[in-house]
Amino acid sequence: MAIEVKKPGLATSVQDQGRQGNYHLGIPPSGAMDQMSFRAANLLLGNEETAAALECALLGPELTFSEDTQVAVTGARMQPSLDGEQKPLDTVLDVRAGETLAFGFASAGARGYLAVSGGIDVPVVLGSRSTYALGALGGLHGRTLQPGDLLETGKPPPARPVGKTIPSSMQVPVSREREIRVVLGLYDARVEVQSLKRFLSEPWQVASESDRIGYRFKGGTPLNFVPREPPFGAGDDPSNIVDACYPIGSIQVPSGQQPIVLHRDAVSGGGYMMIGTVISADMDVFGQMPPNTSVRFVDVSLEQALQARAERRQRLDGIRAALRG
Repeated sequence: MAIEVKKPGLATSVQDQGRQGNYHLGIPPSGAMDQMSFRAANLLLGNEETAAALECALLGPELTFSEDTQVAVTGARMQPSLDGEQKPLDTVLDVRAGETLAFGFASAGARGYLAVSGGIDVPVVLGSRSTYALGALGGLHGRTLQPGDLLETGKPPPARPVGKTIPSSMQVPVSREREIRVVLGLYDARVEVQSLKRFLSEPWQVASESDRIGYRFKGGTPLNFVPREPPFGAGDDPSNIVDACYPIGSIQVPSGQQPIVLHRDAVSGGGYMMIGTVISADMDVFGQMPPNTSVRFVDVSLEQALQARAERRQRLDGIRAALRG
């Protein structure tokens, strides 16, 4: 089945669970920013949980379908419509041949996930169909969608009951205020104690420059660094270090001014210090934070981070149990 892209939206790309095992080569995982919503969309349709889908940032695409199929839209509150008739989110929808699916701007959240029965069929590159646009890798021609693109789909599973929905208690929150949990380190000792405490107590706002590479924050007080003699190879800026590896979720603060949380398309290393790392259980939330979302960073222990990861796994198991079958 072919899906024709009439309008691409703001930044719509093919994403799946991401490609693993290549970060040491400088190739990030990519994949859906909000993995919970992405997987839920596939589970609604009876697809493989990690089948490729479309990630739609702030404004979704306009698509025409050549054959009858089923779709599901999850994540951001991005109102779908079929030939102008509004349809619900978080549920199984029938699409007839020749119908056009369109979206409004996201009224809450930032990224919607459009799954199609059978999944989006683009070539597998390094174990994934995900788009890494910065490296022109994967997805459809290594880029976001453009007008006139044609997307193929895989073999569809048996049709699902129309109207099957995700329980509201299992949907990823899309609120305008968030608490993001952080494990401090590796270089938090470079920041004065009181300055670090202030960083954790003040609200920060998501800046408009935020994207799949990194989320930039504004509105808080710049950091004060502990005086030092710059080590050889680090540079004179107090936020510089001798190059180090960056974990996904690490928090850089170049020149102490604006924190940047690295996400799924980020580079794997460089010369900025990291004051901490966002815990894995909270990384899905970033996919649903539009500009000007208010955020507070909360310091947690490694044990608390591991507990949160276990709780996230339990939530995902609950979604699987509710939507499979």
